Amino acid sequence: MTIVPEVNAAKAALRARHLARRRARPQEERDAAATAVTGSLLHGLARARVVAAHVPDPEEPGHGRLPAAFTQLGARVLLPVVPAAGTELGWAVDTGRLVPGRFGLLEPHGPRLGATAVGTADVVVLPALGISRDGVRLGRGGGYYDRALRHVRPGAVLVAVVFDDELLDHLPAEPHDQRVTAVVTPSGGWQALPTGH
Repeated sequence: MTIVPEVNAAKAALRARHLARRRARPQEERDAAATAVTGSLLHGLARARVVAAHVPDPEEPGHGRLPAAFTQLGARVLLPVVPAAGTELGWAVDTGRLVPGRFGLLEPHGPRLGATAVGTADVVVLPALGISRDGVRLGRGGGYYDRALRHVRPGAVLVAVVFDDELLDHLPAEPHDQRVTAVVTPSGGWQALPTGH
C-alpha cells in the first residue's frame, strides 16, 4: 500500500473527530440507528447467497442487532477474524456464537476459513467512520479491510454502514483505497454510489 503523508494526516484528524462524535452519541440515537440500518440491510441483502459482514462495536451503527439479524436472509454469513499476529483478516461462518478475539472484538466460534474466503461473498458489509458520496471509505486506520478487499471477487457489492452525518461530500483518498459501491445510513437507507473511479 502506498501511503501519502499529507493524506494520512488528514485521515487521522478525521478519524479522531468521528470517533469522538460517536462516543458522544446518546444511546437512544444509537438504538434507533441500529434498528434503521438493520432494516435497510435486510432489504438490500435479500438476494445475496453469501454475505461477508462484521460485528459492530458499541459505537457503530447496527450494534446489538447485527449480525444476528442476518439469520433472516437464509444466506451464508462470514464474519472476520483478526489474527493473533499479522494484519490480514481471516473469516469464519457465523454460527450465532461469538467469542472475544484480538482487541476484544467479537468473532465467530468455529473453524477458520482463511483470508481468501471473503472472495466467495456476493456482498461485503464494511464498517466505516465515514463515506464520501463517490465511495471513498474512511476506516479506523489499521488497513485490515483494505487488505481484505484485495480478495473480493469482481462485481461483489461493497456496502458501508455509517451514521447520517458520516456520509460526506468528500474524503481524502490514497491510491490503495478501494471504493465502496453502496452506503447504508439510518435516515437514507441503502444508497447506491457512483462506480468507475
